[in-house]
Amino acid sequence: MPVSLDYDEYDLGSMTWTDAEDALVDADFVVLPCGSVEQHSLHLPLTVDTLRAEDLTRDLAEKAPEHGISLIRLPTLPYGYSEHHMNYAGTVTLSAETYQMVIKEIGQSIVAHGAKRLALLNFHGGNIEPLKLAADRIQRDYGLPTFLIHWTDYARDQLQEKFGEGWGHAGDYETSVIELFHPNLVREEKKEPQTRKADFETRQYAYFDDITEQGGLGDPTNSDPEFLEKVVSDTTERILQGLKSDMEEVAES
Repeated sequence: MPVSLDYDEYDLGSMTWTDAEDALVDADFVVLPCGSVEQHSLHLPLTVDTLRAEDLTRDLAEKAPEHGISLIRLPTLPYGYSEHHMNYAGTVTLSAETYQMVIKEIGQSIVAHGAKRLALLNFHGGNIEPLKLAADRIQRDYGLPTFLIHWTDYARDQLQEKFGEGWGHAGDYETSVIELFHPNLVREEKKEPQTRKADFETRQYAYFDDITEQGGLGDPTNSDPEFLEKVVSDTTERILQGLKSDMEEVAES
């Protein structure tokens, strides 16, 4: 189930074209959740980032009215730029150029239907650079204000305080998220501290297996889904506050 069909009133995927005609014009933000399909070590499914995109943007859309803003959520884009994970089976990647073009053309489509603003909600680190370039093109070529949010950046301080260093890919944090929302997808018997093969200071690794044995970082046995429930709530608030503040800033400029 890489893309949920458990639609709510804010989901474009549930609308007819006549519903969408009004909804896209009226919404403060059209939100694109951005995930990936790539290896997440021995204990987590390939769709971790796409599942996070689904679950965590749902929380944002549900809480947005409390901040006086409205969101329309596009269907989650399940594939991302994951070439650095291709040495692990099951990873499916778009090229950086293709991914950038896909995002740009999604922006072009919603501009044509009268959208006011696009929010790119990202849940995979490899997507960040092509997303930035796509956001540049959408704003410059189509005049659509575009807001790029990497969800983890808004949770980083809390995660760092709880888990220390190295809690990222398939580690303490992502294991906690999947245990919170989809515990049946976690192979508990395969959770183990991840073996770091290298920790480069200046070199850019070519593939992820340059730096990790099992495919992850950190220690998934430290996972804490109850703690993550609070992090999700706090991070949702921070992101919505940021969107509202930036929306008002753009309106005043």
